[in-house]
Amino acid sequence: MATSTHSDILILGGGHNGLVCAAYLAAAGLSVRILERRDIVGGAAVTEEFHPGFRNSVASYTVSLLNPKVIRDLRLASHGLRIVERPYANFLPLPSGGHFKGGQHTEAELQRHCPGDIPRWHAYNARMDRIVAVLREIVHMTPPNIGDRIAFADWLRSASLARKLKHLDLGARRDLLDMFTKSAGELLDDYFQCEPLKAILGWDSVVGSFNSPYTPGCAYVLLHHLFGEVNGKAGQWGHAIGGMGAITEAMRKECVARAVQVETGAAVARVLVRNGQAFGAETVDGRRFEASCVVSNIGPKPLYQSLIEPQHLSDEQHERMRRYRVGSGTFRMNVALSELPDFSAMPGTTLQPHHQTGILIGPSLAYFEQAFVDAKTREHNPGWSRAPIVELCISSALDDSLAPPGQHVASLFCQHVAREVTDGWDAHAQTVAELMIDTVDAYAPNFKRSVLGMDVLSPLELERRIGLAGGDIFHGTLGLDQMFSARPLLGQGNYRGALKGLYLCGAGTHPGGGVTGLPGRNAAREILKDLKRRPRPD
Repeated sequence: MATSTHSDILILGGGHNGLVCAAYLAAAGLSVRILERRDIVGGAAVTEEFHPGFRNSVASYTVSLLNPKVIRDLRLASHGLRIVERPYANFLPLPSGGHFKGGQHTEAELQRHCPGDIPRWHAYNARMDRIVAVLREIVHMTPPNIGDRIAFADWLRSASLARKLKHLDLGARRDLLDMFTKSAGELLDDYFQCEPLKAILGWDSVVGSFNSPYTPGCAYVLLHHLFGEVNGKAGQWGHAIGGMGAITEAMRKECVARAVQVETGAAVARVLVRNGQAFGAETVDGRRFEASCVVSNIGPKPLYQSLIEPQHLSDEQHERMRRYRVGSGTFRMNVALSELPDFSAMPGTTLQPHHQTGILIGPSLAYFEQAFVDAKTREHNPGWSRAPIVELCISSALDDSLAPPGQHVASLFCQHVAREVTDGWDAHAQTVAELMIDTVDAYAPNFKRSVLGMDVLSPLELERRIGLAGGDIFHGTLGLDQMFSARPLLGQGNYRGALKGLYLCGAGTHPGGGVTGLPGRNAAREILKDLKRRPRPD
């Protein structure tokens, strides 16, 4: 029988939320151990070499949602984290040969394209700012736990939420309701005539979500991407020098400084359960790790369907988790380039500001919708869009440490593909990768010939390599049925899992996906409350 190692806290999965949770728990004097399947920590936020001399952020690739309290509390800047801002938010080349610049340039671009939309643009921003201000508070909350019993603490949380919403006038509350129930397309069509503007804004409603911009409820996905900031500037997007792995490496350093034991190459085979209580985990190589509390940073679906033996869960829990929705329609690529893309809409291979932004291939909401329909119906193909949406971020345009001199690396974040395709993803990944390259090449005709090498992550490869069930970057769809108190399920919305001693700290909990650190921070607060330990995150 394998010998056991005991800790106060055992965290399953060394992604960024697991690292954040570990750091806060260790600060309270608890002994903490992390088990990570891969040879490096970071989960989806890692930087790796994918072609000789070329490194890139493998999965997640841009910074905005990382919470400033996490940056401060974990002393990430002192551990070397530096984030630089994009010169502006988005560059959208158009089929006509023109372009549209988003972010700081939006009003000037509207003056060129649709001057009648300028007053609507101001009204839209004013409404979004009011809602986002409240959302920035709600993301720090522990949702009221709506289960078999509602405890007094959950009534207090409900009252706290009501007080936050009370600051919104009736019009703003109606706007908030619209965001949770309406589609982004419906919302944006009500405001604007300008198709390029609607495309840039609507991109945030489909990124990492397998849906049309006209799917009811997807307006919240748009909202989810608005509460971030970079270097104290709200709504800004940026790049971590050294790639996203620089964030998790800084987190790892703080964990080590707080005496957290980090075990890599430690894939969990099963959660250990005794008398209905989680008390540890066993790895695939037979090692046993015991703890007073087990904290899962693994997605809810693999946790409950693969790592906890069926007899420890009720039939109803099994059925609910079977129906838990995963699959983000994402096809992710890292590409080594001999030169910068030469866009027909803004020619030149010398570095220009548009190379340092999020470059969106997808000119309209109608284009987005057709991409979804193509991937979903499979009427003409095995399960992907014939005209996909691609966001291109050239990391090396902001960070020359990632590529050899004069050469570049690019992240391609592509939508839409189905979670499962005819004959399986291994048979089609290369074909779809070439389609993505051709899609960019149609707007930058030197792109294809400049490709020196690429790393292709289909939904299946995202699951294999990163552990994302169905390739879902959010650990579960951000729908009304899987949000707030219902994330991942009613009765577990307060970071406490289906078993005694089991907690959840990953993106499958409130407030959801993105590199925020907030699920880990919020979960640590609840664990420390249960253990009556301080200090706790506020």
